[in-house]
Amino acid sequence: MTAATYARAVAALDSVAWRGIMPGLERTRALLAALGSPQAGLRGALVAGTNGKGSVCAAVDSVCRAAGHRSVLLTSPHLVSYCERIVRDGAPITEMEFGALVARVWEAAEALPDELQPTGFEVLTAAGILVAREADAEVLVCEVGLGGRLDSTNVLDLGVAVVTNVALDHQDLLGETIPEIAREKAAIIKPANRAVTGAAEPALSAVRARAAEVGAALTVIGVDVAFSGRSAGMRGVVVESVFDGRPVSVRAPLRGGFQVANIATAVAVCDALRASGVAIDAGALARGCEDVRWRGRMDWVGGEPPILIDGAHNPAGMAAMVASARELIGGRRCVAVFAAMRNKDVESMAAGLRELTREIVVTAPAVERATPPAELAGRFDPPAEIAADVRTALDSARHRAGRDGVVVACGSLYLAGEVIDLLGA
Repeated sequence: MTAATYARAVAALDSVAWRGIMPGLERTRALLAALGSPQAGLRGALVAGTNGKGSVCAAVDSVCRAAGHRSVLLTSPHLVSYCERIVRDGAPITEMEFGALVARVWEAAEALPDELQPTGFEVLTAAGILVAREADAEVLVCEVGLGGRLDSTNVLDLGVAVVTNVALDHQDLLGETIPEIAREKAAIIKPANRAVTGAAEPALSAVRARAAEVGAALTVIGVDVAFSGRSAGMRGVVVESVFDGRPVSVRAPLRGGFQVANIATAVAVCDALRASGVAIDAGALARGCEDVRWRGRMDWVGGEPPILIDGAHNPAGMAAMVASARELIGGRRCVAVFAAMRNKDVESMAAGLRELTREIVVTAPAVERATPPAELAGRFDPPAEIAADVRTALDSARHRAGRDGVVVACGSLYLAGEVIDLLGA
């Protein structure tokens, strides 16, 4: 029964996949109104940005739970199961619950006129908000899907708004320049919010302008709040920052030097939540950071050879991954499995990956938007090996790397999800 309920929900979401991405809030607002406006009164943090959103969300949620608060965490996309997108008190909802939720939202949507029929992502946004309302969540931590201004999650005003950073990605929808993209992302900042950003110029000016426009108090990481930190290799990162006006040092098991800025951002978000009335002390901050988990980002799966899985899917994310992977891999032979979606800057990502290894196997996860491997192969010099599917690519890369080498799977969260599923990790 559980499997059938979940399968029906997935089939329903698949049935509207043809609608694709439809920017705008009118459909989500209408759907939530039909569901009784469950978003009203929810508090927490809404997190936008190009990279690091998921890590920041996971850390903030972990800290809030360590402080004893009922929490709901909404992220996207999922790696293996849709249930990962809605996490209540640290655990994904069950397949049965997911199926029942989608059915409820679908029933409400059917009563709306044709022009207000929601996309699959909008259905999932409404379902997550329903869970937060019905769980009486004290803190909702929600990752923005794409951009900010017209993303369906922007129906939420949670009191704290975050822009992690801004780099070039989704230019077809968000704008050709970093300031244009920053304006889209900063639009999640609402009047009287406490806003936090790790953005640098030229994006920072756009974030500052939005905060000033709506009267939001803005904290800029590295400017208003100093931080420092270091990678501890396999053990994650150590970060020194400020919380409640006092110096703090926290450890987090998220690997990669780029996580220093993400954890510093999460500390500032938790401080903003504390200032807005969510009881969080320094002890909970430390415990929550130590306990945070975030799949698909510098995931190390032991074996002979071990496999490093990373879902970075834009040039900035790829550069951060490569720099951190070098530290973890050392002098061992490295073979990469690479895949990318059609709307990505594959040329720049490929150039970044070539800085790590010239031994590359290209493939395509089982999603319609995946770039055909034959199109990817020529982006590399020498041309990459072509594998028809992820399993074949992984087998080939393992064989080439040998017992003493390392395999890196990267370029897409969809690839990361399939690799995690294949490994049962």
